[in-house]
Amino acid sequence: MKNIEVTQEKILELYSNYVLRNNKKPLNVFTFCDDNVIAESDFYFYYANFDQLEGDYLKYFMDQTLLLISAEESYIMETPKNKMLSFYFTFYEQLTLNRSLVIYLIGQEKNNLQNVKKLWSLKKEFQRFIKSLGLSESVMENQTESMAKMEKIKNKGIEELYWGHFVATLKFWLEDTSSNFEKTDIFIEKSVDTSFELLDVKPFKKLVDLGKFIFNEKVRPNS
Repeated sequence: MKNIEVTQEKILELYSNYVLRNNKKPLNVFTFCDDNVIAESDFYFYYANFDQLEGDYLKYFMDQTLLLISAEESYIMETPKNKMLSFYFTFYEQLTLNRSLVIYLIGQEKNNLQNVKKLWSLKKEFQRFIKSLGLSESVMENQTESMAKMEKIKNKGIEELYWGHFVATLKFWLEDTSSNFEKTDIFIEKSVDTSFELLDVKPFKKLVDLGKFIFNEKVRPNS
């Protein structure tokens, strides 16, 4: 049998097919490669082990998302807020297409996502994306005297703050049972809107609106 052309995407595809059918990792790299008629050296060209491969999956979805949104002619002219919304909606379209795989990868760790090692490489890419939006500059432009003490914190930690928002959104999506995950779309829109209102120092109305939405979904889900 002739060997297939081996690319990173092909290895990810073969691996996802295996774990979704068996709900566990392959026995070892040798059996995985032998079953799929690929050379071990081709696997090791991209990954040292299965854990590293699994950690690359969500980063791969992010890379695909950034390629898709940056390919839009109007993207470069969009505001940071619209760029972030475009990112979130496209990223979660990618995740939804691969939801069973994402659930397998995260497993029982959805309540402690900040410490999931499989998200670490994704975190670096996400924070690089946030930095590219120039949000720290936005904070400085909209600073008031009452916000002076927060300027230093936000300028240094804004990527970390938005990572916390990203993790909260991922957890919401994992728990979302609405049709076509429409409530996740609502959460994204309201929470991103609120975060930019906070940067503009106009948070109260949006914060209350977001709080009501979360309360109705998480505290009174059947209301």
